[in-house]
Amino acid sequence: MLWHNRLFLSPEIFRRYRSRRKLYGLVSASKDGAWLAAFYRMIGLMPVRGSSSNFGREAGRTLIELMRAGNDIGITPDGPRGPLYVVEPGVLVVTRRNNAPMILMGAEFGPALRLRSWDKFYVPWPFTRIRLRCTVLPARKADGEKFSADEVRAEMLAINPDRPE
Repeated sequence: MLWHNRLFLSPEIFRRYRSRRKLYGLVSASKDGAWLAAFYRMIGLMPVRGSSSNFGREAGRTLIELMRAGNDIGITPDGPRGPLYVVEPGVLVVTRRNNAPMILMGAEFGPALRLRSWDKFYVPWPFTRIRLRCTVLPARKADGEKFSADEVRAEMLAINPDRPE
């Protein structure tokens, strides 16, 4: 999982950590999502088109099947329209159905342009130092309970400090 405003990290995460398994990324079925899907294809990431408003169930089923087949998947829990830094409960369905751990990705970085979009998308300046951060949440907590959306959100915020504006 990766916050929507940090999608600039996805090519580097893919480059550094790809394994022999394919990586699929959930991309909005909107016209804007077509640009990201084309970019993902160009770098070797496989897009799965769908979102909460368009083809969400179909995309969810596809992601569940892809994980069961041994592939990795990537999701922005607050995309494609927000609200910013809110983990929608639907994104947790995929990992819960597969009883799979969640790898939460983030970064701390230097100077960056912050766009005026709903997600306040970051565009780091050239040669900005970026420190990737990651934490793994197991499929279940020690007491056997599942992680809530609020708990996942807290973990995501901890590894993704915002730049002061």
